[in-house]
Order: sequence, then structure tokens, then C-alpha cells
Amino acid sequence: MSIETTTPSDGPSGALLVVSAHAGDFVWRAAGAIALAAERGERAKVVCLSFGERGESARAWREGKGLDEIKALRRAEAEAAAAELGAGIEFLDAGDYPLRETPELVDRLVRVYREFEPTVVLTHTLADPYNGDHPAAARMALQARVLAQAIGYDAPGEPLGAPPVFLFEPHQPEQCDFRPDVLLDITPVFERKRKAMECLPAQQHMWEYYTDLARRRGVQLKRNAGPNLGLPHTTMAEAYVRVYPQTTAVLA
Repeated sequence: MSIETTTPSDGPSGALLVVSAHAGDFVWRAAGAIALAAERGERAKVVCLSFGERGESARAWREGKGLDEIKALRRAEAEAAAAELGAGIEFLDAGDYPLRETPELVDRLVRVYREFEPTVVLTHTLADPYNGDHPAAARMALQARVLAQAIGYDAPGEPLGAPPVFLFEPHQPEQCDFRPDVLLDITPVFERKRKAMECLPAQQHMWEYYTDLARRRGVQLKRNAGPNLGLPHTTMAEAYVRVYPQTTAVLA
């Protein structure tokens, strides 16, 4: 298991792209990574494939709100959260429950890749028996990455390089075959993550869950880092699975 530290680079050069099935997913699962990238002066962008209007807005439906009103509500929440983290955000409004995989939606993602030129990509796990939208988003994110690399693919921009892809932690990791091999120290930016979470009152029940999860992952990060790193008792972390092999000249 590797442990990513938060030491800033010599200068801003990265570009972090997050492909999120619904408007809130990126906040719970990757807000720390986004805030860290922004604090390093790197570009960060979130693409929300849907607003989560049907399957992840139960409170709004119970309050009697209509579909368009719920979409506007979730959009405003996600925009506020992204602003708190220092990221741009784009909504493709593809619908949820179900999020349908289509060539047209994959093509839209290819164009995002080509335009934004990410150096790192974050998205969902490829298995989630509780929410089919999440693996659908992951499959499309991975397919679009491959197509964006093809010089002959008909889309504006230059062919994409080979940005590493990391899958962020699902809500029920054991049932999703999630075995993290990267622990990211988000201690310096956790308060920003918490503020971003609080921008989503439609899913207020998630605030404490993901605060507790960050604390538990922080304990694991310290355990794997060893005592010599001098990490604080209140270390907070996010967990990821790397899709493609790390390329390196030194094993560390």
C-alpha cells in the first residue's frame, strides 16, 4: 500500500479531473484530493454526469419539490462545494437511476479529456451492487480515457497522454471489492472538505459518516507510514485504488 504525502511540488503543473456520477459523489469521496491539488496551484475540475436528482435527493422529494427544482437545488449545492474546494465544475445532465451508458455520453467525456488534459483522473469503483450509476460512470470514464488517447478519434484537441486513474472509496467498500492501495493524507485540507460537505444539506446524513471514515483511514495511514514520519494524532485520509501500474525507476 502506498501513502501519498501532501508535500507541495516545485510548481503548479498538474490537472486533476474527477468524473462523478452524481452531484454529491465527488465531495464525500474525493474532496480532500481536490483541495490538495488546488492548494498546490494545480487545476482541478469536476464533471458531474447527473445531478443525482432521482436517486440521491430523497429529502427534496419528501418536501414536495419537483424535478426541475431538485436539479437546480443539487446544482447549486455542488457548485458551492466545488468553489469551497477550489475546483471548476461541469454538469452533463445525463440523468440518474439509471445513468445510461451511451456513445454520446462517452464522446462528451472524450472531449472533456482532450480540452482539460488531466494529469490525474479520479472516479468511482467498477463494482457497486447498491448503485449501478457508480460503476457506469467508472466504465465511461475509463473508456473515454482510452478513446481520448487515440490519434484518430474524431474530437478536437491533441491525443491524451496516459494520466493515472484512481478509484475513490464507495459507501460500502466491502461489498464493492474495494481494497485500497493508496492512502492520501488530507489532514491540511480536511476542514475545507468538511465545509464542502456542509454545502450539501440534501444529504446531511453523510456528513458525519465521511468525517468518521477520514479519521479511520487516517489511522491506517499512520499505521502504514510508521512512526518515523511524525504524523499527527488527528491525521485524516482518503483511500483509493490505482487502476494502471505505477511507472518508476525506484521502488519506494
